Parts: sequence; structure tokens; C-alpha cells
Amino acid sequence: MEAGIPRTLIDAVRFFKNPNRCREFMAMIRWPDGVKCPTCGSDKVGFLTNQNRWQCSSKHPKRQFSLKVGTIFEDSPIGLDKWLPTVWMIANMKNGVSSHEIGRALGVTQKTAWFMLHRIRLAMQALVSGGKLGGTVEVDETYIGRLKGQPKRRGGGTHKNTVVTLVERGGGARSFHIYNATIANIAPIVRENIRRESGLMTDESNLYREVGSEFESHDAVNHGEEEYVRYPNVVSFPDGEPRPVITTNTVEGFYSIFKRGMKGIYQHCSEKHLHRYLSEFDFRYSNRIALGVNDIERAERALKGIVGKRLTYRTARH
Repeated sequence: MEAGIPRTLIDAVRFFKNPNRCREFMAMIRWPDGVKCPTCGSDKVGFLTNQNRWQCSSKHPKRQFSLKVGTIFEDSPIGLDKWLPTVWMIANMKNGVSSHEIGRALGVTQKTAWFMLHRIRLAMQALVSGGKLGGTVEVDETYIGRLKGQPKRRGGGTHKNTVVTLVERGGGARSFHIYNATIANIAPIVRENIRRESGLMTDESNLYREVGSEFESHDAVNHGEEEYVRYPNVVSFPDGEPRPVITTNTVEGFYSIFKRGMKGIYQHCSEKHLHRYLSEFDFRYSNRIALGVNDIERAERALKGIVGKRLTYRTARH
């Protein structure tokens, strides 16, 4: 890691205060092999110091471009000296950070901070959706908030938003907001996001019984009988690899972090925005300290998802 690169939040605030450092830092992340024109892809570009932007040597429309062009930052009047500390905070605060707090810290309105956070969540979304999970994967569903127009009921989750999450042990998480917990809604998600040679771990719900047969193995714990951990009768596979403990405690641990953040930090989330918050928590979990990712690396990974993502305020609101 280069000398001078920030390692703490206070370092980040000081570091990104300098616009030249912001430009150099972002150029290094966006164009690691050298600056290229976002319109034609040419690397024959020159920097216009007076305008703080580059110009492509080829003759075509939009020859001049800044760091923000083609990213979540495009058309934003907010400077990178405020954008980059915001990315740092949302990427590294385990339970999330509210738009009110960001607004007070940056000196912008809550409305502006809210929109900034949603743009960053869009960038995070692309970073947790590629490829399939493997190894031992735990799957479970949970319920949060309340569906619009649904009265509160005792027990069950029919009046709440349904979330299904897949967690790869020792790896990342992937969450989905679905209309309700049915086999028709959950089975396609499991098939499309987990490799067939994987071992599936669930609870005793019938939601997973049929789709579980399509994988290398499917083990379930019986929560109804207060069973939360079960050790396999045979401790190792024929090749000597240890058999995994049968439990869904990993995915339930993810839910504890998610609900703590949603209830303690965000407090209210409408149904139409829930998928963005899920992307945020998936990203942090998939880039946690236990996987060897530190604060600056986590922020850099979040910034790698900014290109090609556009979100207007009207789209974000609706």
C-alpha cells in the first residue's frame, strides 16, 4: 500500500480534502492501466489543468471528460472531497450510517445525503452479484418492516417484507427481497446462485426440501425441536476433508447484523428501497475483516463499482 494512503476515517477526511489527491486516488482506481477516454477508449489523452479534466486527442463529441463522467458521481455538484469520505463511512461502518449523520458531517441537506448513499449502494450492488456461491452455503429467510397496506398481525411474517439470504461459509452473502416465502420464489434463487456441487444447509422448512435434492448434499436443522447445531455422524469425507457442522448460525448471524442496522440506524425503510439496503449489508459482509479486508481496501472495492452506474433522484425516489 502506498505511503500516505488513509487508514482511518480521520486520515480519509484529511487526505481527500486536497482535490489533487482526490483526482489521483480516483484515477488510480478507475484507470489502473492509465487514463482512457470513456467515449472512445483511447489512452491518448491530456490533462487540462485549468479545467481539472482530460481531453481526448481523437476528434469526436465529448472529447473532454472528468472523473465523474460515466459514474455514480456524474451530474452531482457535490465535490469528491465529500463523496469519498461518504464512501469510506458507508463501506466501513458495520451497522450502516444514516443520511442525517452524513448530512451533519458534510454540511449538506439530509435529502442530498440520502441520494448520495443510494448511489453508493447501487455501486455496491454490482460487486456482490457476480458468479455463484460454493462450498457450504447456508440459506434462510427472515421478515422485516411492514408491507404497504397490510395490517399488523400476531406471529408469522405475512404482513412484513420477506428477505432470503444465501451465505457461503468463509465467504460472502447474497440477499434478495421477495414478495413472499414460497417454493416458487425461493427455489429459482437457490438454483441460480449456488453451484450444484455445493452443500446446502437450511432449517427444516419445506421451502428447501425439493430444491435441496439438486445439490451435492442437503442438511437441515430442526428449529422446531430447538435444534440449532448438529454434528455429522461421520466426521470426514472419504478424501479426508472434514464434514461441515450442520447449522444455519452463520446466516442467522448475518441477519442479526442486518436487523441491528435497519432498526438502530435506518429505523425505517420502505418496501421499494429495501433491495438497496440489502446490497449495502451484503457488500460489507462479503468484504469483512475476517476475510482479510481492511478499511482502505473495502472503500477501494466499493469505488470499483461506480463506473457505468447512473441513478437519478426521480428513479431513486420511485
